[in-house]
Amino acid sequence: MTVETEIIDSKLLLYAYTQGLFPMAESRDGGIQWFEPVTRAVFPIDGVKISRSLRRTLKKNIFVVRFDTAFEEVMRSCAKREETWISETIIRSYVKLFELGFAHSVESWHGTELAGGLYGVALGGAFFGESMFSRMTDASKVALAVLMQHLRKQNFSLVDAQYMSPHLESLGAVEISREEYLKRLTAALKSQCSFID
Repeated sequence: MTVETEIIDSKLLLYAYTQGLFPMAESRDGGIQWFEPVTRAVFPIDGVKISRSLRRTLKKNIFVVRFDTAFEEVMRSCAKREETWISETIIRSYVKLFELGFAHSVESWHGTELAGGLYGVALGGAFFGESMFSRMTDASKVALAVLMQHLRKQNFSLVDAQYMSPHLESLGAVEISREEYLKRLTAALKSQCSFID
């Protein structure tokens, strides 16, 4: 199904997440399509794999991690690659979700420079990770590690990473069936979790 629109209606977008669907553009200028993977990548809520080098980076406090201070900049940074599914329609749609309090960014700052980060959507006890980027070594991994710690503290139970990749697998993501994912999603959506206190 393709939707040609300037912005995806926020209610439709949120409803899609509750049903296990998410949108991606065909290309930077392409139409929107909806996806429901047969197998889903998720992060166990007890955390990501912290490599020795990442542990050293975390100990050095190279980055200051902030939430929701540069949402659109994070999205546009995620879109800055040769091929991307993050079109202008996707950006505008998620900026609207951010304004409504459902979308969030996790940012690794190095001084005044945005060095890396990620963004996603929080609903109930589920966090749906959308994309991440890095301009400095380990910047996005630090953002992910801090996010996972934060989600545990806030009692989230599901962290969706959509499609499995070697990178996500190296960070500790696992693959589950669509049926198992929907079961976990239904349970997570019943929780009343707050992303930001």
